[in-house]
Amino acid sequence: MKKTMFTGRFYALIAAVAMLMFSSLNVLAHGMSEADKQRAIEAGLPDYILLGAGHMLTGYDHLLFLFGVIFFLSRFADIIKFITAFTLGHSITLVFATLYSVQANYFLIDAVIALTVCYKGFENLDGFKRYLGVASPNLMWMVFGFGLIHGFGLSTRLQQLPMGEGSIVMKILAFNVGVEVGQIAALTVMLALLVGWRKTASFKRFSVMANTLLIIIGGLLFLHQLHGYQHTVFADDFPINTDDHSHIHEDMAAEAKANILDRYPRRIIAPQPSLQDNAPHEHGDGAYHSH
Repeated sequence: MKKTMFTGRFYALIAAVAMLMFSSLNVLAHGMSEADKQRAIEAGLPDYILLGAGHMLTGYDHLLFLFGVIFFLSRFADIIKFITAFTLGHSITLVFATLYSVQANYFLIDAVIALTVCYKGFENLDGFKRYLGVASPNLMWMVFGFGLIHGFGLSTRLQQLPMGEGSIVMKILAFNVGVEVGQIAALTVMLALLVGWRKTASFKRFSVMANTLLIIIGGLLFLHQLHGYQHTVFADDFPINTDDHSHIHEDMAAEAKANILDRYPRRIIAPQPSLQDNAPHEHGDGAYHSH
C-alpha cells in the first residue's frame, strides 16, 4: 500500500516537473541568438569552437538522448562504441548539410529529435518485447541513424549564422569540434552521476520512473516543436504572429503616450500686444491716443 502511494506521488511529481519544463521551453531553447549571430560575423575558429560547445551544452534534447543511451551502459568499451556511433552520425550531417546548404524547417527536425528521446526511454523500458512482442532493433544502427538526425538539427542552427569571409569548411569543422567538446563535458557529468547512482539500492527501483520521465519530456518537446512549426508555416491561421505582436505593442505604446499627454492641462496663451499697438494712433476722429 505504501509502495503504491509512493509510486503515485512520484509520478505526480514527474508530471509536475515535465509541465514546468514544457512551460519554460522558450527559456531553455537552444537556437542561435542575435548575440551569437553578431559575434559570428567577425568570429575566428576559436569562437566557433565555443559556439559549438555552448550549443551542445544547452541542447537539452541532445543531452536527454545521450543520457538515455548511456543509462544502462556500465562497460567503458560499450560507452565508447555507442558514443562513437552517435558522434560519427551527427558529424556527417552537420558537416555536409551545412557545406551544401541542405535546409529544412528546424522545428520539424527538432520534433523528430524529440521522438528519438521518447524512443530511447521506450527501448530502455524493454518496451518492444514487453508491449509489442518483438525484439528491439539493433541499437548500434539506431544510435548511428539518430546521430544523423541530431547532426541535421545542429546544421540547421549553424546555418542561421552569418559565416562571413574565410574558410567555410574550417568554421564548420571548428563548430563540430566544439560540439564534441561540449558532448564530452556533458557525458563526464552524466557518467559520474550514473556510476554513483548505480551503487545505491534506489537505482533499480527508480530506473523505470527515470526512463518514463524521458518519454514524457520527449513527448512534451515534440508537441512544443510542432507548435512552433505551425506558427512558422501557418502564420496566417494565428491571430498574432511575431511581426503583428511587435506592431501591436508599438501601437499600444503610442496610444499610452497620447493618453498621458491628454492628461496635462493645456495653458491658454492670450495674444500679446505688439510694440506697434502702444504707438500713438487715431481712429479717424482726429483724436490721437495710445493703449
